[in-house]
Amino acid sequence: MEFYERGRFRIWLSLGHSWRFDPVHCVLSQAPLLSFPQLPCTRGIVWKRLRARNRVPSMSLSHPPQSPPRPHQAGHGIREAASLPTRDGVLAVLLRQGEATAAELAEILSVSVQAMRRHLRSLEDDALVEASASAAGPGRPTNHWRLTSQGQERFGDGSETFALDLLHSMAAHLPPETIASLMSQQAEEKARHYRSQIGSGRLEDRLERLTELRRAEGYVADLSPDSSQDAPPGAWTIREHHCSVMRIAEEFPQVCDQELQLLRLTFPDCQIDRVHWRLQEGHSCGFRLQPRFPNNAPAALP
Repeated sequence: MEFYERGRFRIWLSLGHSWRFDPVHCVLSQAPLLSFPQLPCTRGIVWKRLRARNRVPSMSLSHPPQSPPRPHQAGHGIREAASLPTRDGVLAVLLRQGEATAAELAEILSVSVQAMRRHLRSLEDDALVEASASAAGPGRPTNHWRLTSQGQERFGDGSETFALDLLHSMAAHLPPETIASLMSQQAEEKARHYRSQIGSGRLEDRLERLTELRRAEGYVADLSPDSSQDAPPGAWTIREHHCSVMRIAEEFPQVCDQELQLLRLTFPDCQIDRVHWRLQEGHSCGFRLQPRFPNNAPAALP
């Protein structure tokens, strides 16, 4: 194969065909057949020099050169993300691409870079994204944004379906006594974890710390003094308006008994009863905690 230069065009001759490349418009097209005497050629030296200056891209002659794909042309999922509200679109793009700069996200979602930075700071305040600085050249480092673990959780992970399938398999192959023993053991281990987190001290302080732990686990939990007419003095109520294992409890109500056992093991210095049960009626589950000791001192814990 021979290659020549005429004006701004680069021309190749091969197997009786001639091809012309226009580096300004980055287009390769078949040209009329030319003979060698018509070509004032400067041959490979000019070609190599132009390639060294990156004026002519490296390419395969069997395919015309193409412009690099824009970010939103990278895949169907990215195009879908561009149609979402901006905050949701940012999360969707980062989920698929792993990380991106504010400028890249702005181009994909068709907003200004300044607006994108405001969205990213808002998502960062909500602990859904985080950034790491990377120096790609002279000037200030560029922030590369990615999802946090909390941001990943916005998309679900299928663990609920896995847990249900596992429980169905256990129920089909294990005797009920074995399943009850396993769930009781799990409640004891969870109670030890709770006790290590809430520490010792006044009952009110420990209950508040437990409520915070439950909220972090996906329960919409509230704590308040028990104001019902039959409430004993010093009693408290924990009410859970959203249960993170509701689907599992609907098929395996034993999980609700395990929750009651868990609270009793966590607060052995209290008498604990269920006063509301969502599976039975109402829209929430509620537990009454009544201290066994007048001074609210915690009982000896194992």
